[in-house]
Amino acid sequence: MPARLGPDLSTEAGLQALFAGVAGEPAIGLAVSGGADSLALLLLAQRWAASLDRPPRLHVYSLDHGLRPEAAAEVAMVLGVCQALGVAGTGLRWNGVKPDARLQEAARLARYRLIGAAMAADGVTVLLTAHHQQDQAETVLMRLAHGSGIEGLKGMAPQARIEGVRVHRPLLDVPPAALAGIVAAAGLVPAADPSNIDPHYERVRWRQAMPALAELGLDAPTLALFAERMGQADAAIAQLAEAGFAAMVTLDGFGAARIALAPFAGLNPAVATRVLGRVLNIVGGRQKPRALGQVERLRQAIVDNDLPRATTVLGCVVRIKDEAIAVAREPGRSLPADAVLAPHGELVWDERFRIINGSGATDLTASVADYLPRHRLEQFLGCKVTAPAEAIRTAPIVRDAAGGVLSLGGWSFDERITVQLLID
Repeated sequence: MPARLGPDLSTEAGLQALFAGVAGEPAIGLAVSGGADSLALLLLAQRWAASLDRPPRLHVYSLDHGLRPEAAAEVAMVLGVCQALGVAGTGLRWNGVKPDARLQEAARLARYRLIGAAMAADGVTVLLTAHHQQDQAETVLMRLAHGSGIEGLKGMAPQARIEGVRVHRPLLDVPPAALAGIVAAAGLVPAADPSNIDPHYERVRWRQAMPALAELGLDAPTLALFAERMGQADAAIAQLAEAGFAAMVTLDGFGAARIALAPFAGLNPAVATRVLGRVLNIVGGRQKPRALGQVERLRQAIVDNDLPRATTVLGCVVRIKDEAIAVAREPGRSLPADAVLAPHGELVWDERFRIINGSGATDLTASVADYLPRHRLEQFLGCKVTAPAEAIRTAPIVRDAAGGVLSLGGWSFDERITVQLLID
């Protein structure tokens, strides 16, 4: 099967296909650095919008990361192009002290935070980025080298949410040479960021290795097709894991989980790992959802009957009990401090519970339940409590100023309080 070709960018039909994922959006943001890829995205989006009877409002965001003196002029160039095209544009700057380590990652997160804040002020709800076919190929190679599973090897998704920003990547099927040609044809001279050729960065080293890999048949289109197929395989595993989760996982009001051992052990390893990873993610407060190796090793220990009496992983305590895998939140691991529950407000507690104050009360506080004797819990709940001690100790409890208990874990004893366990 040959690599799937992207849309023909020279035709109106091709433009419609390229931006189909955001068709109907009233306002669209574009992240434009001034490089060839993002300038091409701007040109293509402007042409697409101009072809519509009811075009969306386009708004460009260009960020000076404060890392190179040339960046300010590059932002000014982008804003000049916007003005010539009749597109609104905003220049932003990342101020403050920059980290010595993992600078590119920090810059990426700062970029989305700053652009996201600007989008919110402008009423823009989706951001287009210029990630293209070779970016996708480099991402696959990096993740392969880091030991990613199928979920990671599907590469960048066309739609994502990063730092709260809804992101759409329309150019993932488009080779960078095609984008450079669009910019040259428009008479624009793109900015050249020296960090894009600095071998200090891992992505650049993979980029520099691509020509040699292409000679062996591992070129960008082939890697992009591989990512597409991994996406299909990931979707199939996710579907099976969803069914397995529904059939064999029970979550209680303290946020603990039980997985039926016999059916779990009979699952395909990839599906079982996905089920187990989701449970650890929910119970452990979503600490490291992509720590695949740890989850794989835990699954193997479970099916080999080689699990210690109790083991801790990803913020959870895991043990085998009564023909089930019992998973509870690990005490003392990044548990939240006491938090005031604002009037008519809500908070997400330990990334596990949503607690809602449906009243105007100002004296309500959510905290860790810590040590509560089971007999007292059973008085509150009116039933026998069999949850692991760790789950009880790490559940949230809401009290008023007089010390009255309004809720515990997922149970509410007062109509003013609603508690929801977060399972997605």
